Parts: sequence; C-alpha cells; structure tokens
Amino acid sequence: MSPLAVIITILIYFALLFTISWIAGRRADNQGFFVGNRKSRWYVVAFAMIGSTISGVTFVSVPGMVAAGSFSYLQMVLGFIIGQLIIAYLLVPLFYRLNLVSIYEYLEQRFGISTYKTGAWFFFISKMLGASVRLFLVCIVLQLLVFQPFGLPFVLNVLLTVIVVWLYTFRGGVKSLIWTDSFKTCCLIVSVILTIYYISGNLQLSFTGMLSTIFDNPDSRIFFFDDINDRRFFFKQFLAGVFTMIATNRLDQDMMQRNLSCRNSADARKNMIVSVLCQFVVILLFLMLGVLLYTFMDRNALPLPAKSDELFPLIATGGYFPPVVGILFVIGLVAAAYSAAGSALTALTTSFTVDVLGIKNKDEAAVKNSVSGSISRWPW
Repeated sequence: MSPLAVIITILIYFALLFTISWIAGRRADNQGFFVGNRKSRWYVVAFAMIGSTISGVTFVSVPGMVAAGSFSYLQMVLGFIIGQLIIAYLLVPLFYRLNLVSIYEYLEQRFGISTYKTGAWFFFISKMLGASVRLFLVCIVLQLLVFQPFGLPFVLNVLLTVIVVWLYTFRGGVKSLIWTDSFKTCCLIVSVILTIYYISGNLQLSFTGMLSTIFDNPDSRIFFFDDINDRRFFFKQFLAGVFTMIATNRLDQDMMQRNLSCRNSADARKNMIVSVLCQFVVILLFLMLGVLLYTFMDRNALPLPAKSDELFPLIATGGYFPPVVGILFVIGLVAAAYSAAGSALTALTTSFTVDVLGIKNKDEAAVKNSVSGSISRWPW
C-alpha cells in the first residue's frame, strides 16, 4: 500500500470526523463538555463505548495472539462482563445520586480532601502514561506506512497526532466525543468484518466454510480447565477480567465519564451492559480474523513475522489482497487508536479542571478565568 493512499485515506477519515465533531459540539457549554448535559441516549453511548474499549493495541495485537493463546482471551472478556455488572448495579447509582462530574469527588466525601487530590493526580499520571503507549503504537505504524517513506521524522509524526486529537475534542468534550466515537466504532467494526470477508474470499471459503475453518482449528479453543499452571487456565483469566474491569472502569474517569452522561442511572446501567456484551462480539471477530490470517499464511507458505503484532499489518498492507483491505486496516487502526486518545484527553481535561482547579460550581466566565489564570502562572 503506497504512502499516498494511506495519506488520502486518513485525510478523508478525519474530514468526516471533524464534521461530526463540529456538528455535535458547536453549542456545547461546560456541562456539555464534562457530562454531555446528561442528555445522552443510552444506546448511542453503548455503541460509542465499543470503540473506546478497543484500542489500537487491541486492533493490532489480538489477531496475532491466536497462535499462542487460542481464544482464551474470551475467558477474560467473560470476566469483563461480570465486572461491568458489578459496577452498573453497585456504583453507578451511587455516582448519580451524588451528582458527580469527576468520579474522584466521591473520595473527598468519603475520605477527605487529601485522598481526593491523591486519587485525581494518580489518575492524571497513569492516564497520561497509558494514552502515550496507545498513541506510540499507532505512531509507529504511521511512521512505517507514511512518514518514513517521505523521510519525515518521528517527532513530527507524534506532534501532528496529538494536535489532531486536540482539535476534534477541545470544544465539544463528551458531547461531541460520543458521536465521534460512534463513527469510529462503525469504521472499526466495518473494517474487521470486510477484512474477514476479503480473506475468506481469497481462501475460497463460503460463509459456512469460513466458520468451519475457524472453529475446527485447534487455535479456536476457548476454555482451559485442565492445567492450573497454564496462564490460560480459566479461573486465572476470568478473575483477572473481573478485577481488571472493576479497577479500570470504577476508578477511571475516562471510562465512567460517558456513562455519567446518560439521563439517569437506569439508562447508564443499560448502556454499560449492552456495551460490554457488544465488546465480547467484537473481540470474537478479531480472534476469528486471527485464525484466518494464520490459515492464509500457512496455505501460501509465507514466513511468519518475528512478532505476532506484525501479522495483521503485514498481510493487510503487503499487497496480498486488493488495496481496499489495506485501506480498511488503516481506517480501523486509526479509528481504534484515536478513539482511545480522544477520550483520554477529554477525561484528563475534566479531571484537571474539576479536581485540580475546582470549577464544578462555577459559571462559564469563572471557569475560563480559572483556566486562563492557571496557564498564565505556569512556569513556561
């Protein structure tokens, strides 16, 4: 796939993304930025959350992990479902009852101001590090596909990526993020489904033949109960999924912020349950794609890449399929990566202004003055 084709694909994608962001966020105020004025429809949020939970790391790595882990990752995803149910029924009603904008405000009411500030700052630092890793992955791929062929430095790659994320989130916040994430989720799902379709066609498989090829493959095994020392052992994966979901969602402003934009706790609960069930289906599609990718490599006697993460990019952009497959890969990767980065930036902005600057009960003018004053005092 040529660098020019990648650039054109990305430009068209972002043209649509910016249009959606402008329409959704053109009249957003502070409450619209932070919690979408608590008017978001639960089914829209549920669909948008799929793109938020699928990062660029997932998009690239999950298909490649099939050879080493089979479908054992689904055991952890089942744990995600249980963890999400715990959050939806125990914590979300509490957050709504307290009318929280930042979930760390609960720490102040429960444990005091020191714990509140500590929790907020730990989120701020951890989210910066996590978002950096996700962005780093997509920047590496873009460097190989676009910037390196044109002799452009990696620093410029990263700088442009961060600027683009800021541009489509700075005005609308959550209000626009929900709709841009919905668009990204659509691109992500369509790219995976169509890639599966094209690879199946190349392998001359009908729909039933594709399913037989995938689920008759030894690498499609889901449950592992036989060896407790195996890292794929069911209860290790399942319990890890439960506690990972509780830790990453209950204590993560990024994940909870969109849930708190629903009209009430009942709608937020429905959103969370539907979104995690959809996440299971999407992860299954990625794993099915992984089996087909390895089957393609085997039938064509192609050498496996040194790293499993390189499997999907190698095949999608290597000229083995029509150019549309490479285009779909780029769209899916960019959609997954920028969805995670955009939501992280919005959550960081919310946490900083609410938890650090303390602007929750201030009007629009006071908020602008607080932010401007903080920037002017910063030791540039």
